[in-house]
Amino acid sequence: MQRDHMGRGGHGHGGFEGFGGHGRGRGGREWQSEGGRERMFEQGDVKLLVLSLLRERPHHGYEIIKEIQELAGGEYSPSPGVIYPTLTLLEEMGLAEALEVQGGKKQYRSTSAGDAQVEEQRATLERIRARLGSAGTLAHARHAPELQRSMQNFKMALRLRLSQGEPDAETLRRVADIIDRAAVDIERS
Repeated sequence: MQRDHMGRGGHGHGGFEGFGGHGRGRGGREWQSEGGRERMFEQGDVKLLVLSLLRERPHHGYEIIKEIQELAGGEYSPSPGVIYPTLTLLEEMGLAEALEVQGGKKQYRSTSAGDAQVEEQRATLERIRARLGSAGTLAHARHAPELQRSMQNFKMALRLRLSQGEPDAETLRRVADIIDRAAVDIERS
């Protein structure tokens, strides 16, 4: 068991244990991938990502939300209900500090202890950023005009075929086989 800088025990994230980090993606609290629901982040990942952004430069909470959304190509956006409590927790842990700026808004920046946490967790941070990058790549590909047109054609053909009255078992089997073959072809391409 590892202990964080405040003496709390946990596993695997060097001081980022016990604080789940989920936001709202297309599928709600968990990220919706094409293969089904999966978590965008493991426990503690949001804190580490936020801390790394604060290390780069001071941020407002809203800026952090937008930056994470950009990293994920629009496929994921953490909710304010995740980001603001994370900022407060990082401040309480001594890993970030709040700066008062114009209009009473708080901007946060990483402390030297926060910088050390980011350095200690460099490999985990790279994995987090790679996952966000994958989501961005998926978003870009999914919005390509060629795929959009093809998907619309597919949906229309399926809708037209199935609207010709109740399909019999043989028709449903043939349509399912066609879809399965297409999926295999796409996977192998």
